[in-house]
Amino acid sequence: MYRLEGKIALITGGASGIGKCTAKVFAQHGAKVVIADIQDDLGHRVCEDIGPSNCSYVQCNVTDEEQIKDGVDKAVATHGKLDIMFNNVGIVDPNKTRIMDNDKSDFERVLSVNVTGVFLGIKHTARVMVPSRSGSIISTSSVSTLIGAAASHAYCASKHVVLGVTRNAAVELGQFGIRVNL
Repeated sequence: MYRLEGKIALITGGASGIGKCTAKVFAQHGAKVVIADIQDDLGHRVCEDIGPSNCSYVQCNVTDEEQIKDGVDKAVATHGKLDIMFNNVGIVDPNKTRIMDNDKSDFERVLSVNVTGVFLGIKHTARVMVPSRSGSIISTSSVSTLIGAAASHAYCASKHVVLGVTRNAAVELGQFGIRVNL
C-alpha cells in the first residue's frame, strides 16, 4: 500500500539535495510530484529519473511572488488539486563567523530565499487548500533554531523566522484542516 497514493505534492528546491530525495520518496509512495526550482537541467533530470507520469518540473524562483503563484496554479491545473507543499528551498551565505565580517547583501539574499520563499509558498498554497479544507504544508527548518553558532548569522536568523511563520500559519490554517509543520 502506498501512503501517498493519489496525492499531489509541490516541492520547492526539488532539483537537488533534500528536495530531490524527498521527491523520489514521495513518488515511491504513490504521489505525483511537481518540482519547482531554478535549476532547470537538474529539475528535468530528476523528473526523468522518477518518470514523466509521476513527476513534472516548473521553473520557479521562490523570491518572485508571481513564480510561486504560477507554480501552485500549474500544479492545480495539471492535477486538479494540491495536497502537499514542501517549502524546501534554502541557501546559505558565505560562512563568515564574525558578524562584523558579514555583508548586508549576503544577509538579505539569504533572508529573501529562506524566509520570503517560505512565506510565499504558504500564502499561495493556502489560497488553494483552504477551499478544499485539507492539505499539508511542510517547511524545512534547521538545528540553527536551537543551537547558537551552528551556522552563519543570516542562515540562523532565517530559520528562526521560518519557525515563527510556520507556527503562526499552523494556528491560522488548522481550522481549515490544513496541517502546517516543520
